[in-house]
Amino acid sequence: MHVLVTGATGFVGSRLVPALLSAGHDVVAMTRHPESYDGPDAVEVRGGDLLDPDTLDGVFDGIDAAYYLVHSMGSGADFAERDRRAARHFAEGASAAGVDRVVYLAGLGEEGDDLSEHLQSRREVERVLAEGDYDLTTLRAAIIVGEGSASFDTVVQLVKRLPVMVTPRWLKTPCQPIGVADVVAYLVGVLDAPATADGTFEIGGPDVLSYGEMLRETARAMGRRPPTIISVPVLTPRLSAYWVGLVTDVDFRVARELIEGLKNPVVVTDDSITEHVTVEPTPFREAVTRALGSES
Repeated sequence: MHVLVTGATGFVGSRLVPALLSAGHDVVAMTRHPESYDGPDAVEVRGGDLLDPDTLDGVFDGIDAAYYLVHSMGSGADFAERDRRAARHFAEGASAAGVDRVVYLAGLGEEGDDLSEHLQSRREVERVLAEGDYDLTTLRAAIIVGEGSASFDTVVQLVKRLPVMVTPRWLKTPCQPIGVADVVAYLVGVLDAPATADGTFEIGGPDVLSYGEMLRETARAMGRRPPTIISVPVLTPRLSAYWVGLVTDVDFRVARELIEGLKNPVVVTDDSITEHVTVEPTPFREAVTRALGSES
């Protein structure tokens, strides 16, 4: 199958490309800077910017299936509008070129008005992509554990730098993290599972933990004493984001969007994906150990 990967240089996309090659697919990587792409030699590289439809001529030519792995978190207050425009341009280009299948990696979380702005934007992207003339498969995931994940890197930096943390009550919210290798396995697997076409599925690891428990488990995997966590009701998302920005390398805007999401439980409620794609789930501690590499 001739497959296009947008976001091919990102955290998930850079891992997905070689996995698709190993599965026997012909892979096209779309990037805004094709001259600097350093992925596998077997990959065809096409330049394009989803925010500029004039750059997308020919990008979707000959493509059977395309992955949408693009989002603008941290790009400023207008990130939702940027995501909306990018998704619309993608849907129009893929539809015009006759792409049969699109796979979108979205965010896990219950429907409703109480979703964080970031998760609301991910839902809106789903709706925009669903308007295209192709079969859309959506996979929804919570925190993805792996080196290069903004949310997981934040956890690691907090564990390294703070033996005592004053945190919002939302740190008790349940989450079902998933290792990046499992995410990639699901993304590749749905292409060979026709029943997943035009469906939405939730994916997660085998462990459900609070964010506080994730901090403690990560500390143990790093061979450190788990931090002392003091929850207080008055620490707002904005104040929390400033605090995270002070003690980590995470950009304030990214930190605020991540922290806003802590109020939403992100747990798999429908595991029907397991009926179509077989993935051996990686326990959280093992996923953390893999992500940390020699540091663990």
